[in-house]
Amino acid sequence: MKRQKLIQFLSLVAFIAIVASSCGKKTIPPLANSLFTTNPSPLELVGNKVPVTINGRFPAKWFEKGTTVVVTPVLKYKGGEALGTPYTYQGENVAGNGIVVPYESGSAITMKSEFDYVPAMKKSELFLRFDFYRDRKQVPGISDVKIADGVLATQALASAETSAPAVAPDAFQRVIKETYDADIMFLIQRAELRSSELNSTNMVAWKELVKEADNNERKRVDVEVSAYASPDGGFKLNEKLAEQREKNTTDYLNKEFKKDDVYTEINARYTAQDWDGFQKLVQASSLQDKDIVLRVLSMYPDPETREREIKNISVVYSDLAETILPKLRRSRLMANVEVIGKTDEELKNIALGSEYGDLTVEELLYAANLDGVSKEKIYSYITQKYPNDYRGWNNLGAYYYQNGQNSRAIQAFNKASGISSRAPEANMNLALVSLADGNTAKAEQLLGNSSGASTLGETMGLMYIQKGDYNKAVQSFGNTVSNNAALAQILTKNYSKAQQVLDAVPNKDATTYYLAAIVAARTNSASGVAGNLKSAIQNGASTSDIANDIEFSKFLTNPDIKNMLF
Repeated sequence: MKRQKLIQFLSLVAFIAIVASSCGKKTIPPLANSLFTTNPSPLELVGNKVPVTINGRFPAKWFEKGTTVVVTPVLKYKGGEALGTPYTYQGENVAGNGIVVPYESGSAITMKSEFDYVPAMKKSELFLRFDFYRDRKQVPGISDVKIADGVLATQALASAETSAPAVAPDAFQRVIKETYDADIMFLIQRAELRSSELNSTNMVAWKELVKEADNNERKRVDVEVSAYASPDGGFKLNEKLAEQREKNTTDYLNKEFKKDDVYTEINARYTAQDWDGFQKLVQASSLQDKDIVLRVLSMYPDPETREREIKNISVVYSDLAETILPKLRRSRLMANVEVIGKTDEELKNIALGSEYGDLTVEELLYAANLDGVSKEKIYSYITQKYPNDYRGWNNLGAYYYQNGQNSRAIQAFNKASGISSRAPEANMNLALVSLADGNTAKAEQLLGNSSGASTLGETMGLMYIQKGDYNKAVQSFGNTVSNNAALAQILTKNYSKAQQVLDAVPNKDATTYYLAAIVAARTNSASGVAGNLKSAIQNGASTSDIANDIEFSKFLTNPDIKNMLF
């Protein structure tokens, strides 16, 4: 009997001990999400990351003295979750390297984290996950605490596909100006034309050139005569001499042109003393003391003083008389020829045909931009006839890129870059391809060799958007009118400027109206949101993307918008 009572007593003691032990383990109370805030709120895509700063606090008498808690931000989205940077906190009695949280007062906390963005994060939720440890062993804790909704992914609307590739320019000139000259030399203090000068090879060729240009319907020509005397012998003598040389030369040309049926204008003038020509010849000469002569010219502006001082340098003057002065006794003849190129209509008619053989590469590159002409056909022809001209390959690639044929565009751009590694347009277009792939580092490297490319600012603006540097993006876009340029203004919160850009976009698409709807949402215009979303949907925008976009979350109950989306 006593033995039975003893067993009953011991069982009771054990039960009491178990109950007492159970009562000693406190249940961890949950944390209210109101204890935590995020910056930014909502979360926002910047570059290719979603950064967040979380501020909050552990309440007084919540954090047990012997407990360690690892807090991890978790961004949950359909199909997965992303873990942020974990922070370790510990109670006052824990020996460790965590952040100590006093039991009596609790503590404010700040955590910084970022997540690699994936499109599914557009509809997501940010949680804090709490892992509890006692004596280095994990113990049951609390459920994840939701602290924020979604990611504002407006930056992701930036599109490399709609950015304009760089087209290498042509050097076509409608009017090409050419100048041809010839000299008639004279003896000292003489103005007679000598047959040896008039029948020289250079003179004969010059007259033939003037005749050919005058008779060519695609050329215009006029002639200038400039007669000179050397700066020795006094001003009055030289003036009379230069005047007579000009008259004799002009009379001769008029006679020759009349004989050859050349009807062109002759503009004649004379210079009594050719000090400018004298100075240039001295500077270019190998005279031993030419610096002395040049110093005299700079010191004495008066012609007579100059002549006297130079003659006083007897050794130098004899060299001048032999090598310099004879070259100044001349009439200079100049034929100014304007070569008139083909008209747009002529180029277009040839380009619309099948025979391009009469066109130069510059004419072909120019003709490719005329209305109604096949860019693909002309650029392909250029790559065949002028395979070492990178411009044909680059521009063919630009055509493919703008028409969504990216693989063919990349091949053409690489071919252009292979021909000329410094070709700015090819480098810029390869940078655009890299931006389409999200490779901003490679794009930035390529853009460093793209100076002078026609649409460089637009591509650099896109790169800065993708890097999250929105102010630089705005500067790079400058006066560019495009969806991407408007997006940069939205990201810098300049909504009036963004709307101006969007209004000016010539070929508006779904993205144009989508961005206009964002401007309306951020300026609290429900009617603007509804009208622009309607146009965006009509142009192909996804209703599910709109419904999941935080930009429009507060407008989803609007009847007009609700009817469009659901």
